Amino acid sequence: MLVDAERLHIAVQKSGRLSDLSRGLLTDAGLRIANGKNALAARIENFPADLMFVRDDDIPTFVADGACEFGIVGQNVLYEFALDEGEERCEVVAALGFGHCTLKLAAPEGAQWHGAESLAGQRIATSYPNIVDAWLAERGIDAEAVKMNGAVELAPRLGIAPFICDLVSTGATLEANGLRAVDTVLDSEAVLIRTRKPVTGPKQEQAERLWKRLQGVIGTRDAKYIMLNAPSTALPAITRLLPGAEAPTILPLHGRPGHFAVHAVCQESVFWETLHDLKAAGASAILVLPIEKMML
Repeated sequence: MLVDAERLHIAVQKSGRLSDLSRGLLTDAGLRIANGKNALAARIENFPADLMFVRDDDIPTFVADGACEFGIVGQNVLYEFALDEGEERCEVVAALGFGHCTLKLAAPEGAQWHGAESLAGQRIATSYPNIVDAWLAERGIDAEAVKMNGAVELAPRLGIAPFICDLVSTGATLEANGLRAVDTVLDSEAVLIRTRKPVTGPKQEQAERLWKRLQGVIGTRDAKYIMLNAPSTALPAITRLLPGAEAPTILPLHGRPGHFAVHAVCQESVFWETLHDLKAAGASAILVLPIEKMML
């Protein structure tokens, strides 16, 4: 598919869990993506934008250079790119709440570990040498980050480096290679990034429309709509208990003088404990509803 200069371009990971989650976010924003997961690009049928499927470590470059106006990428990849460039050429517009991972230091089982100072004078194998160097510099530790593009867990066994720094989820891969996590370097999640290159003409308006849609989905991930009834004397306590609600709507109940209906959008998770507290404060007929879409 030829690149259309009149359409927006969104860079996402070509395959893997982050690719599926990114497509899910765009679908939740009402974008109909033509089948093109195994191609290099896919057309969005009901919006002037196309998806570009690329390697995750290429996404910041595509966005920074303005080839793509938006991208979805892990913070770990973006941070490594920014440190390599020496400047922030992409704007982070939102954390997305998915794609969580942790960049951890690991050492062979049985190796002595007395904190970060144990790394002094050592080599650390990693796919994220810039992040590791920045982490070491913050702690004043003189050690060498050795860049590897894969199979980082094999470095100690092969004598390349006694320590590694790699992404860890369950720790099963470390354990299978006789390693244990000893410290955390970075907690990461997926972020939506935007180019700092000028976007002009019709594409500027399209970019704002797309961001508004995505913002509406992101903003409703944990949001809930709460409706309840309460006497006037309980309203101050109830409004304080509503999680993340700025200004609830309060309406008089017909036929019940001194009683009101309270409606509120709660931007934080609503737990059973919250409902018990509302009930104890005088609320009744409490109803909690999910929010599918919200234009902010």
